[in-house]
Parts: sequence; C-alpha cells; structure tokens
Amino acid sequence: MTAAKLDLAAIIRRVPNFPKPGILFYDISTVLADPVAWRAAVDRMDRLVDAWQPDVLAGIESRGFLFAAALAYRAGRGLVLIRKVGKLPGAVVSHSYDLEYGSDTLQVSEGLVPAAARVVLVDDLIATGGTAKAAVHLLTKVGAEVAGAAFFIELEGLGGIDRLGVPARSLLKLAS
Repeated sequence: MTAAKLDLAAIIRRVPNFPKPGILFYDISTVLADPVAWRAAVDRMDRLVDAWQPDVLAGIESRGFLFAAALAYRAGRGLVLIRKVGKLPGAVVSHSYDLEYGSDTLQVSEGLVPAAARVVLVDDLIATGGTAKAAVHLLTKVGAEVAGAAFFIELEGLGGIDRLGVPARSLLKLAS
C-alpha cells in the first residue's frame, strides 16, 4: 500500500487497561517502527502545521518531541521543548496548572523563543487538553504568538481542542 493511502489509525496498537484499569492506551510505537507509516504520519502532520506558517515549533514532552523534531527539521524551522519541572538546564520560564487531581508545571528554556515568534504547538495526542492549554499559556508568557496546535491523535468526545483558545487540528480522531 502507498503511503498516501495508508490507514494510520489501523497501525496504532491499542493497549487496554494501561497505564491503569479503564484506560485504552494508543501506542504510536507501531507507527514509529514502520518507516512507511512514520513517513506518512510526518508528511500528513506537516500539511497541518504548514498552513500556519510558523517560525518555531514547540514539542510537548515526550512523544510530542518526536513529531515536532521531524517537522521542524523537514521545514527548516526552529524547535523548542516544553518539559516537566527539573528537566531543562539553566534559566527557565514556568507555568503551573491544575489537573483533575492535583497540579503540574511546564517549563521552557528562557530566551529560546524569539519575541513575537509565530509558534505552533505539537503533540502526539490530545485528550482533555489540560497540558496543551498550559503549554499555550507558557508560550504566550514568553512572548510567542501561538498560531495553532497540531496533534497526531485527538480523543473524541473529550473536548480538548476546544479548550485551547487557539486554532487546533488533529490528524486522527479516535474513540476515548
């Protein structure tokens, strides 16, 4: 089958009850391990991202790094990493946010996002949108114009994309 006609959703491995009972985990490792599927995924994601004409891509830890890095390299764009606390050296800018049960913090290295840069946020999956929304706030905090957000998978019925406050698209919509 050609990459253009490849059904990426069918290649993704589904792991029930991971990481806890009642959760259906979409394991993209099967896409990454298949060179035709991986190329098709990056090519299709590139079309989503390119429409916003970003200067920089921002990848969310950790699987978002995979897509963001491939897309940045392909298009000759810069890449910044959005990480959890304590993972980045040097001066950082932080944004804390509430989760359903507690809170978390995201960070980006200070000075890596040029002032007023058009940034597109990239991640492998969006569910409720809490982490992605926090990443949008963090990028805005450092002076970026968040032009959009692109996700490989969107879990249907959870409304994550609608909560971001920026234009957003997903390549695949799968059951939550």
